[in-house]
Amino acid sequence: MDKKNVIKALDALAQESRLDIFRLLVETGPEGLMMGAVGEKLGLPHATLSFHLDKLYRAGLLKRQRDGRATIYSADYDVLVGSIRYLTDHCCKDSEMNCRIDITEKKECCP
Repeated sequence: MDKKNVIKALDALAQESRLDIFRLLVETGPEGLMMGAVGEKLGLPHATLSFHLDKLYRAGLLKRQRDGRATIYSADYDVLVGSIRYLTDHCCKDSEMNCRIDITEKKECCP
């Protein structure tokens, strides 16, 4: 993960509704949710939701796939983990403290 991609991801998450959407999709798992289900769960109108999903998608944080007329969105765990790794990779390197954060172990849900 490079600095520019991390900046895009953090910028996209720096808004309350987008952070809520991304967190919901992370919690949901790789199967994702249809756009309408995201809107229902978070109480967001279609136009607003569409704008926020597009911003998250363009930042690389979401995957989307078509299922007939429906669009299913899911979190891109590689971008999530890559961003966290970028931010924590050199944690405490100039300190005597051992505060390294290990995110190398993947959970089953993370492809």
